[in-house]
Amino acid sequence: MEKKNNHKSGFVSIIGNPNVGKSTFMNALLGSDISIVTSKAQTTRHRILGIVNGQNFQVIFSDTPGVIKPSYEMQNSMMNFVKEALKDADIIIYMVTPQDEELKDQKLLNRIKKTKSTLFVLINKIDKSTQELVEKKVNYWRSIFPTAKVYPISALNGFFITEVFDLIIKYIPNSPAYFPKDQITDKPERFFVNESIRKQILQRYKNEIPYSVEVITEEFKESPKIIKISSVILVERETQKGIIIGHKGNALKQVGISARKSLQNFFNKKIYLELHVKVSKNWRSNNQQLKKFGY
Repeated sequence: MEKKNNHKSGFVSIIGNPNVGKSTFMNALLGSDISIVTSKAQTTRHRILGIVNGQNFQVIFSDTPGVIKPSYEMQNSMMNFVKEALKDADIIIYMVTPQDEELKDQKLLNRIKKTKSTLFVLINKIDKSTQELVEKKVNYWRSIFPTAKVYPISALNGFFITEVFDLIIKYIPNSPAYFPKDQITDKPERFFVNESIRKQILQRYKNEIPYSVEVITEEFKESPKIIKISSVILVERETQKGIIIGHKGNALKQVGISARKSLQNFFNKKIYLELHVKVSKNWRSNNQQLKKFGY
């Protein structure tokens, strides 16, 4: 164990509106796809820790759901994850794009303004903007958060990511490591199976379908050469079940093929994946069900 006075360790929470690139940013820092990334809003539903370890440091990043005004109970739980992430942060990263003005929750924005934690404002996706607009936004955010460190970045292209990470190391406190040094996340293996399947559903289905889906992995059996997985895709209505399965089961089959490939890359092992679809009426508004799913 390193001495406390020469080891740094801290919690960094990434907050922002949906689709500003929070998950892409964390994955870039970790060098691993811990958080799923799609073009749809509300892709991230949980608070996911990604841990970056070095000889003299440990940085614990929190990827959080995009800030929204909740419409049902599951979204309330998602926003509670965001509030929790603000509480224990040594550094808050408020991520925006050049098109963003403010958070969709004014109370949360006020909390960030009053924070005693070190605040970074990262203007992401500058590769899709003009230099003139980016400069204008840097000045705008400096006026909103006078004490913040404001930087333009591109998480997708890796622009200014290493520099931001070096600054984070500078500002986290001296502390022993909070987690074992070989740990890269707080989530169990089944969580990543669920997320990998859910990513395929987000990418392949339209309208309300992806948001009505939850995935539960009922079986995860690992042997030296193969991992056998059995997962259930939950939907809220019978009509949604039919859409997920598709004609002669073809749509579900395609989800399974793509998820299996993704999981083989993630676990670096052969995967056998079995998928089932079940109906659980109005699970997004059922507190008991939500608790069971980790919300």
